Amino acid sequence: LVMREESFGPVVGVMAVDSGEVALEYANEGNSGLAAYLFVPDTGTGLKMAQNLESGSVWINTIHQAYFSVPFGGFKESGLGREKSHYGIEEYLELKATYVSLEV
Repeated sequence: LVMREESFGPVVGVMAVDSGEVALEYANEGNSGLAAYLFVPDTGTGLKMAQNLESGSVWINTIHQAYFSVPFGGFKESGLGREKSHYGIEEYLELKATYVSLEV
C-alpha cells in the first residue's frame, strides 16, 4: 500500500498489509483521493478493490495512462473537479433553461 500523503514528485512509499480489505481501509481514511494504482495477481481482484477505492482514477497493473476522452479528477480534497472530456468542460458551464412564448 502506498502511503496516504499526497506528494507531487518522483516519490513513493510502500507498506505491507495483511489483506486487500486492510489496504482499502488505509487508502480511504485520508482526506485526498486523486489517483490510485493497484498491482494485484488477477484483474478481478483489482476491479473489486477499485469499486471500493475513494479515488478519482484507478489504474490496475499498469502505470499512469491518460486519454482525453476519459475524465480525470480526484475525490475528497484532491483536485479541482473533473478535467478533460465533456465532463471537464461541464465544470465551467452554467446550465440555464429559458422559456419563450412565440405567440404575440
